[in-house]
Amino acid sequence: MKKIVLALALPWLLQAQSIGELFDALKHHSQTKSDEIAVQKSEVQQKLVYANLYPKINLFGSYDNYSSPTNVKPIAPYRIKPMLANPSIAQPYSYNVSRAGANFSMPIFVKSLYTTADKAKVIQKSAKAKKHINLLKNEALIVGTNANYLYLNSLLEALDVKEESLQETKKTTQIKVDNGRAPASALYKIDDALNGVAIAKNNLELQKKKLISTIQTLTGIVLDKPATIQEIGSYTKGKMGALQPLQEKLRADRLGIKAEKEKLYPTLTAHGSYTFLKADAYNNGKNVNEEYGNVGVVLNIPLLAMDNYASIKLAKVKLQASEVELEKLREELKAEADMLEGSLPLLDNSYKLYTQSVADKQKLLDIAKVAYKSGRISTEEYLRYEDALVAKKAEIYKVEATKWQTLMQLAVIYGNNIEEMVK
Repeated sequence: MKKIVLALALPWLLQAQSIGELFDALKHHSQTKSDEIAVQKSEVQQKLVYANLYPKINLFGSYDNYSSPTNVKPIAPYRIKPMLANPSIAQPYSYNVSRAGANFSMPIFVKSLYTTADKAKVIQKSAKAKKHINLLKNEALIVGTNANYLYLNSLLEALDVKEESLQETKKTTQIKVDNGRAPASALYKIDDALNGVAIAKNNLELQKKKLISTIQTLTGIVLDKPATIQEIGSYTKGKMGALQPLQEKLRADRLGIKAEKEKLYPTLTAHGSYTFLKADAYNNGKNVNEEYGNVGVVLNIPLLAMDNYASIKLAKVKLQASEVELEKLREELKAEADMLEGSLPLLDNSYKLYTQSVADKQKLLDIAKVAYKSGRISTEEYLRYEDALVAKKAEIYKVEATKWQTLMQLAVIYGNNIEEMVK
């Protein structure tokens, strides 16, 4: 029972203090292991191709029963005459023949095998590139989700400040109502505003649960607070690293067409065998023990191979599909990168503007509190100042989260090392 409780409690004990710890957990989680298995699979496929270049050696054994005497092996003409003249000599013919031996075959020149091996290497590179990009995507998702977590926490803090302010105002209003200087409806309005804050905080807590779940899915860690994060570098513009998996796949598809065409080339293979035979001679029942072997080469020249022609057409269609997919992704990433890069200076400007606006809204709220206490403004007017301040603070926090997400998206597009950008 203790083991079960510990197992259920373990995820809640795994707390990360920094974004780096989340990255480390990601690398050992199932999300990343699945990509590692894909790389291992491509490595095994490469070994399978190379295995076809090695000799194949087999041992065999057999027992055959024939309806009429059958020669156990080919007989040279000079051996037949003495056997016919002397019946005491065991003739190598029998109804029952036992055989044992070994055989081998080995490709000497099969051009398509070498090209298929090159294709397997490129497929492995594509799998590794995809693993890298998927890791970057997940790291970017962790940073973006953590940024949203920070945003929600900051917004909750702003709502806490608003709630404290409203509670203080409620005390002042209660005194006014008790003294008959303010109508009872003023209290109802304050209570309604406090209820609105509670509803907003509850909704934010629900959103936090979703963010916590996202990070747990990627890392296995359940956060009770956002991980600390600091920018130590920016993205580096250059080649679009996110295209590399598809680019390698395109190379593999081109090699696939070449390999299919090379299957129409002549092939040269070697083969050989050794056989030991045992039987009872049909003419006198004596034991016959024979052995023989052979070694040779085979030149195979395809003249008509319709399945190969169809395979070539299919490989070309796959190549065209990969080219279209790559071009489509390149255009999408180019447009996205242009948009994201253009938004960065706008986000910085928005942050400055919202910071100034928050300072102004805070001053206006302070003035409004004094005016409300002196009865120069209504309860509705005062509450609008409270709402306006929280709204502007929310915009600041949202801009900060959006900037983090923008930087991470650009890092993924250009294949940058996210761990060198944040800590």
